[in-house]
Amino acid sequence: MANALVSIQIIPKTKNGEDVIPYVDAAIAVIEDSGVKYQVNPLETTMEGELSELFQIIEKMNQEMVARGCPSVISQVKVYYKPGGASMDVLTEKYV
Repeated sequence: MANALVSIQIIPKTKNGEDVIPYVDAAIAVIEDSGVKYQVNPLETTMEGELSELFQIIEKMNQEMVARGCPSVISQVKVYYKPGGASMDVLTEKYV
């Protein structure tokens, strides 16, 4: 069972002020490729999994931005850690 939820908003700086949406899409693709459960929201994406694995995914997201030519990246991260188990579904079930 997952022990963490991590929400990330990645804000890449582009070289020539290009639209960042294609870069954000590439960052979300890193999450997709990881195989963890995730949910894309308008201002951030939430992942569910083991805390150490989720931090590794964030590192890969930042590396992908640099590989695409971004000179810098801001990653705003929120963490919900619960060793006994963390679930997006449980935290949001009353809203469904």
